[in-house]
Amino acid sequence: MTKTKKDFTDILQVIPKVLQTILNVSLILLAIILSFLLVKELIVFGNILVESGTNDYKLFLANILIFFLYFEFITMIVKYFKEDYHFPLRYFLYIGITAMIRLIIVDHDHPINTLLYSLVVLILIIGYFIMNLTPHERPKVGWFFKKDTPKEE
Repeated sequence: MTKTKKDFTDILQVIPKVLQTILNVSLILLAIILSFLLVKELIVFGNILVESGTNDYKLFLANILIFFLYFEFITMIVKYFKEDYHFPLRYFLYIGITAMIRLIIVDHDHPINTLLYSLVVLILIIGYFIMNLTPHERPKVGWFFKKDTPKEE
């Protein structure tokens, strides 16, 4: 009975390591793909600048914001590895704000949609502000965080 319990415990300790390895390899592959797309976006951006007669500022701004979206995703992956396998929430907020601003610039034909996108940006900014007001270290209180200490009698 105890041997099967020990084997089961060993298996349970291996599973998170395997899943973490799969996640890390997948994120590295994603970072490589995003890096290629970032370079491609730089080439497209250079072509827009070089072409004479291109006065489409919407296309220009949309490409800049797409570049920043790739950049932010790559930065978030780098932060994931630097912060011991943790995604900081603020990077998701940065990406959301940038994506919504890009959407406002590119697709502003319908005023109601533009207003809703603007409200989403406002909510994300308020969330970021609230996140910066709260302390980064949470106090470890409550039954869940208590260590098993012997009771004094």
